[in-house]
Order: sequence, then structure tokens, then C-alpha cells
Amino acid sequence: MTELADLTAVQLVDGYRKGEFSPVDAVRAALRRAERAQPTVNAFVRISQDSALSQAEASAERWRRGAPQGLVDGVPVSVKDLLLLRGEPTLRGSRTVRPEGKWNEDAPSVARLREHGAVFIGRTTTPEFGWKGVTDGPQSGVTRNPHDPSRTSGGSSGGSAAAVAVGAGPLSLGTDGGGSVRIPASFCGIFALKPTYGRVPLYPASPFGTLAHVGPMTRDAADAALMMEVITGPDDRDWSQLGPVAGSFRTGLDGGVRGLRIAYSPSLGGQVAVRPAVAAAVRGAVESLAAQGAYVEEADPDFPDPVEAFHTLWFSGAARVVQHLSPAQRELLDPGLREVCGQGARYSALDYLAAVDIRMDLGRRMGRFHSAYDLLVTPTLPITAFEAGVEVPKGSGHRRWTGWTPFTYPFNLTQQPAATVPCGVDGDGLPIGVQIVGARHADTVVLRAAHALYESGSATIAPPALG
Repeated sequence: MTELADLTAVQLVDGYRKGEFSPVDAVRAALRRAERAQPTVNAFVRISQDSALSQAEASAERWRRGAPQGLVDGVPVSVKDLLLLRGEPTLRGSRTVRPEGKWNEDAPSVARLREHGAVFIGRTTTPEFGWKGVTDGPQSGVTRNPHDPSRTSGGSSGGSAAAVAVGAGPLSLGTDGGGSVRIPASFCGIFALKPTYGRVPLYPASPFGTLAHVGPMTRDAADAALMMEVITGPDDRDWSQLGPVAGSFRTGLDGGVRGLRIAYSPSLGGQVAVRPAVAAAVRGAVESLAAQGAYVEEADPDFPDPVEAFHTLWFSGAARVVQHLSPAQRELLDPGLREVCGQGARYSALDYLAAVDIRMDLGRRMGRFHSAYDLLVTPTLPITAFEAGVEVPKGSGHRRWTGWTPFTYPFNLTQQPAATVPCGVDGDGLPIGVQIVGARHADTVVLRAAHALYESGSATIAPPALG
């Protein structure tokens, strides 16, 4: 029999509706998984057992009355410690943030989940201010991979990915400024979606500007579609949010991929060296899409690596984050963050605007690309999870985390929706992800293709050892 902690959010809600189990049962199961994995994986900054059980009891009473509060009433959810959660400090992975204060606001996505009855079980780890693609830092230590605790979970939403992977709630809120939901989801073997920019409102505004997205990290694409129904609700605090959602993220999810035009780019035109095991698993996922009726051809988007433009925008944002800190507080920062902040502070306004020009040209190129193709499919990452506690794999020659994430950050520059789906494991049993990228506003098409991989069995991987 499947344990409650291993059920999806869709399955939990269905079970509540049928009276097969209660939110209290599901939340207790999620909390047990969180507590059991925490000493080894370190997915959480804080596990909120008492408040979660109180919320679960209130939800159970609503279900007993046949009056659930919303679409995810009673579902255990975790929240990355970059997003405001009312009543709890948001430390952002930094020793420079003081926990004292009122902390009386929810981020928009958190507020929408609360309105729909979600049960908040804890705050998940992040590197300091979410600055890098792995999850470790001076405030919360190292977050490890549930499939092999000697390896990294990825980042910056590494705590959220690890939490979902071990069964500590089927839903988690993450943020993605250069791959930060897709990287850890790929390393930990779960699903994640970076929606079109502005589709999920964000407040306070990110110092990384319009690179930063909020997205669902879930067991599968169906759970992500359910979560998107909730977190895309409007919020007047975000001036850059998109207009009202037209239709439903779940309508047409089962529509399959027949007739979709899919471009498969195994290495972005030879720009990326991809490990053979990763390449083989991704090709298998692509073949599955073709077997289901998609028109697939190998084709590369026409753009050079925009990493320097990304660095200009990203490091400038990091410098802005710490601009108010005293010299003594700066000494408390992650040394790598301190270094990139120094680099970011040296950029001029003209440097920044030159990077914006490159970004705009990249968006133009991808807009033309998607006039010919509905979707672009690539590896999510060229590698699988490496040693925990380091920013780059030893011996790789990379200077910064962007060196090993070349498939992710371009689509933050273009603001396109992009998802990662687990599509296999390497020889060490470490998960591999396939990335599905859509045109701006085509979030439902991305979800539909991802769901097709789950329905076909192409997205099945072994559960983590610490699940």
C-alpha cells in the first residue's frame, strides 16, 4: 500500500473528498518524513509541527462538513525561505537578517495558498539570498541530495526539492532567477516549472529584477497544474504581474502532444558538453514524445551563450541586495557572494544597459524560433549531482555556478516558461532531468507535454534512499 507521504496533492485531495483519510493523517505523515530526513538532508530551516497540525485539524473539520476552503485544502506545503510567510521570520539564508520583527505579511503566492487551505509545514533552505545554483551557506549549512547525501541537492531552491523528494509534503514554493527551481528538481528527481515571468505575482520585488520567477516544485506535472491554479491569483502589490489567467491550467492537461512541433537541441548547437548518460536519458524522453505523435526534429535555437550578460544583471542584483550592509555585516556573508557582489558593484549603468540589449535580442531570437516550434527540449543540466558543499564540480574548471547550468539561465533572460521532468538515472542512481521550454505565455503547453511524459511512464525514476 502506498504511504500517505508518497501521494500526490491530487491524490490527497481526492482521498479527503472520499473520506479515506484526513488532512491530519497526511500532515503527520509529511512531518514524520521531514523530521526523519532533516539530520541527513537538511531541507528545512524550520519545521513548524505545532502550527501545521493546528492547520490540519481545522482543514479536517472543513472536510467533515463537506465545505473545503479551496483547491488544496489540507495539502502539506513547504515554502522557500526567500518568500514571506506570515508569523515567521524570513531569514533568506543570511546571518545579516535579524529574526526580530512583526513578520505580518504573506508573499502573494503564499497568501493564495493560505486562502485555499494549504497547510504550511516548514521553511526550506536556500543559499544566502538565493545567489547560486547549490544550497549551502553560513546561516543554514549544507543541504544534501536525498538520493546520495554526499552530493548536492542543487539550488537555490534545494531545500524545496529535497523536501518534495523525501515526501515532506507534495508541494513546495520555490524561486528561479537562473534555474533555481529547475536545477535542484533535476538533481533530486522531481518536477518543477518556472512559469512565464509575471504569471505568479511576486512581492517584495526581487533585487534580481525581472529575472526572478516564483514556481511550483511538485511530484508531477498534474500537481504543478493544480498549484498554478492557486498561486497565479492576482495581487496588487506586484506591478509587473500579468493579466488574469485565461482558462484553467488543468483543462487540456490530458490532451497529449500529438501534432505539437518540438525542437530537440541536445547541446545548444554544440556549445555544451553533455555527459553520455544524461544525453541518452534525454534522448529517450524525446523519443517518447515522438512516439506519442509529436513532430520532433533536431534543431538548435540561434543564440550565443549569454552568460556574460546574465552575470552583469545577476551580480548587479546581488550587489544591490547587500548595499545597505555595514563592513562588519559583510564579513558574515558567504565568501562567494561577497566576491560576486564586488564584481556587480563595478558594473556601470552602460554595462547594465548593454546586457539588457543582449537580453532583448535573445528574446527576439526565441520569439522567431517559436514561430516554427511549439516547444524546445534540452537536457535540464549537462551533469548529475556533484559533491555537496561546493559551488562547482571539482576539476571542472568552472569559476561560477553558471558554468555548469548553461541550459537554464538563458530562459530567465527571455522570461519563457520552462519545466524539468525526471527522465532517468545515471550509473550511480542519480536523477537526470529533461527541460521543456515554451513560448512566452505557453505555460499550459509546457505542462501538457510534461504530463504526457508522466502518463507514458517516461518520467518514472527510483525513489530516493531517504524517502
